[in-house]
Amino acid sequence: MLNRIHHTAILCSDYEKSKDFYTNILGLKIIQETYRQERQSYKLDLSLNGEYVIELFSFPDPPQRISRPEATGLRHIAFEVDELDVVIETLVKNNIIAELIRIDELTGKRFTFIFDPDNLPVELYEK
Repeated sequence: MLNRIHHTAILCSDYEKSKDFYTNILGLKIIQETYRQERQSYKLDLSLNGEYVIELFSFPDPPQRISRPEATGLRHIAFEVDELDVVIETLVKNNIIAELIRIDELTGKRFTFIFDPDNLPVELYEK
């Protein structure tokens, strides 16, 4: 019935900051950027390795997330990485601080979390 996850939608409070984070820092590529005047809203379609993965929205004055990451709804977005230490070093150069590296009890794999400009959790999971 289902083939794959098509994309994840994220609503941001500061469009330019979030656009910079997802494109310049995390390296996602812009597929299409649309400004919808009637909604005073941007919609930015982003890809990773040629696959459409994130739809970034901006709206005037969106409400804050209640708590992180245990609020009802989407808990976090996760990206697979080859070498977690190398990724963390790159992030530090961009003033992005990762949490301490953890070990997944079920898989034995290393992972950590960073946070986007709206404090949404982004997991980095080593391959």
